[in-house]
Amino acid sequence: MERLWSPWRQEYIAKAGAEPEGEGSCFFCQAQQTPADDEQNFVVARGSHSFVILNRYPYISGHLLIAPCEHLGELDLAAKSVTDEMMDLAKRAQTALREVYRPQGFNLGMNLGRVAGAGVAEHIHLHLLPRWDGDTNFMSSVADTRVLPEDLATTFQKLRGKI
Repeated sequence: MERLWSPWRQEYIAKAGAEPEGEGSCFFCQAQQTPADDEQNFVVARGSHSFVILNRYPYISGHLLIAPCEHLGELDLAAKSVTDEMMDLAKRAQTALREVYRPQGFNLGMNLGRVAGAGVAEHIHLHLLPRWDGDTNFMSSVADTRVLPEDLATTFQKLRGKI
């Protein structure tokens, strides 16, 4: 039997079902606090009220998350200036992804609340993923495994400064 090892997934699996994160332990809050650590934290762009970060557990290369700086668990609690900026960053990120990866389409969306599929329900965030015809392959469909063509550091270097 063949095996494809993805030990980086264990960190995600170990956190599944953990107690809800507070503002102090939220990775979105931690990642955006120190601009000097943006490369280490994979923060590829910043606005006044929100920022763009690589998903550490991507479905596909170029999987971005746009999140408010404020620790908010509900979309309807976010100020209009925050949600407006999140959408502006999503548009800029789409342009950058199109330039860098030349996808044939995009997925854009939010999962609000754990039962809706939010991995981090306590801090709202918007997903933006580039997509290509046929990019869901047999590994995802039958083996619950994703094969990604590049590591996060490479994705960060490609997108940093373009959004």
